[in-house]
Amino acid sequence: MLNNLQLENSYNKTISTIKSCRTKSQLEGASRMVKNFKNLYKQVGYPKTISYSLDETLKQQYIITRCQL
Repeated sequence: MLNNLQLENSYNKTISTIKSCRTKSQLEGASRMVKNFKNLYKQVGYPKTISYSLDETLKQQYIITRCQL
């Protein structure tokens, strides 16, 4: 069974991965990571704000990366 500490650690690692992306291919990998995170934690239940936060962080990093190209 997954606990809150595991959820928090996974969330923080996913956010860190997203924020470290500098290319489109890296963002595609981070997008798959977000999808996997959601699939895993959907089974145990997690706050919807986490899903929203991951999506928004990914979107913001995509915008930042596009502006740098």
